[in-house]
Amino acid sequence: MTTVGFIGSGYIGGTLARLAVAAGYDVVLSNSRGPETLRELVQEIGPRARAVTSLEAAQAGDLVVVSVPLKAYRAVPPEPLAGKVVLDTNNYYPQRDGQIAELDSDATTSSELLQRHLPQARVVKVFNNINFRHLRTLPRPAGAADRSALPIAGDDSDAKAATRTFLDRIGYDAVDAGPLAEGRRYQPGTEPYGIIYSADPTDWEHEAPAGVEKVREALAAFDSAA
Repeated sequence: MTTVGFIGSGYIGGTLARLAVAAGYDVVLSNSRGPETLRELVQEIGPRARAVTSLEAAQAGDLVVVSVPLKAYRAVPPEPLAGKVVLDTNNYYPQRDGQIAELDSDATTSSELLQRHLPQARVVKVFNNINFRHLRTLPRPAGAADRSALPIAGDDSDAKAATRTFLDRIGYDAVDAGPLAEGRRYQPGTEPYGIIYSADPTDWEHEAPAGVEKVREALAAFDSAA
């Protein structure tokens, strides 16, 4: 059985851990404050979850979710992630992360920065464009008419295939947005970001499914505006 490692177990990471266990995965959780701070989350999720250090999560995970603030991406341990599929959930928020010239100029993207830091890992950008509340409530069985889709971007086809399988098992379809650089098409400020899963753009408490075609159209809107 695949083990999913989590480097960062906040709103997105914790939600994904719950979905992963519900789908039959084992999970290992970590954060920057130490395993003892994750005791309540582990107890809530149950016996298929355990709390470890970030290094141990990187080592134990067959699939590893990185869900830390962008400003902390250099703390992700590169060596144990060599060859592994790394799911990057992050976004660039200058008010939180400070100004990063390469991102301000659009010379690169946040996921490409992580890939550069993890040169032997296979990074896929996913889960960055959905609010954790919607991520928790929108999963549906395969084939459901109201199943939502999430965009994915990455440079390794096998890594994207593994991501697609993970998404399917936790209740989502996938839309391939292209190579990792194309992650800019669903970063903050784009049409696929956030409100695509909201029934009301002014009220993120109420979700609305966004299927494959809706996500494809939103990604295409970025190309049209470029």
